[in-house]
Amino acid sequence: MKRAFVFPGQGSQFVGMGKELADNFTSAKRVFEEVNDALGQDLFKIMIEGPEQDLTLTSNAQPALMAHSMAVVRVLEQDFGIKLSDCASFVAGHSLGEYAAACAAGVFSLTDTAKLLRTRGDAMQKAVPVGLGGMAAVIGVSYQDVVALAEACADGKYVCVAANDNANGQVVLSGHIEAIEKAVEIAAEFGAKRCIKLPVSAPFHSPLMQPAAEVMAEALAKVKANRPQIPLISNVTAMPVTEEKALVDNLVKQVTGSVRWRETVDFMAEEDVGETVELGAGKVLSGIIRRSHSEINVVSAGAPAEIEELVKNLKN
Repeated sequence: MKRAFVFPGQGSQFVGMGKELADNFTSAKRVFEEVNDALGQDLFKIMIEGPEQDLTLTSNAQPALMAHSMAVVRVLEQDFGIKLSDCASFVAGHSLGEYAAACAAGVFSLTDTAKLLRTRGDAMQKAVPVGLGGMAAVIGVSYQDVVALAEACADGKYVCVAANDNANGQVVLSGHIEAIEKAVEIAAEFGAKRCIKLPVSAPFHSPLMQPAAEVMAEALAKVKANRPQIPLISNVTAMPVTEEKALVDNLVKQVTGSVRWRETVDFMAEEDVGETVELGAGKVLSGIIRRSHSEINVVSAGAPAEIEELVKNLKN
């Protein structure tokens, strides 16, 4: 059976994340220590103690989620002798999760990935002054309908784009706050059941993030990238990448481009992927995949008991 490992994006973080892993596995504890050293900050303390508002800061949430995912990967490898490259046909991650996927596939070192995500988080936050941009989830209509809604709200003056195409009936808009607020007002005219403004401080995955894309192009150019050991399905193309230069180029494009998660899962289904395993915090991607393709078996592993159950299945 073909299997894909997937890595969560921002919003899956929670206070207490990683504590149970560190308490039970020295290999996981070492991951958190290595990320702390890379950032020159006790990020793990924020992960396990909060406060929540500090953990949800983009510059903290992004490396924290990656650290949790990579702690699970290390536990699988070092404690149970399971290499992802031996049991995965593909890896993929949602937005920042694509960096965790790249790290898991051997493209970047853990230290470099942590530094890249800190740079990415800072750059995305600084790209647009707080209050000028926003995002909204549009529920219950097709991607094409949401694109039409975005075009109506952009109106030649404001930026408004479909930023995250998560699943049929679940698409996220991003752009100028005026356009986002208009979308909330008129979404019903385009058939939406709901349009909910999201509690984010910047218009991620929109053209307004261009300054951040330029920062990431410079940062990624300074980091050693290896050929992925597992094909990585790119957010911006929804197709697998097996060459490091293309992967890095796509990570730059990803800052301003749409996360094509619906098409990513569709591609997995077309390739006869029978199981997806979400490694890290939460079960957001697993829920999306389950709703989109019920024929795919969905597994999540972020806590010790879940990892042990996963290991049993992988070794059968």
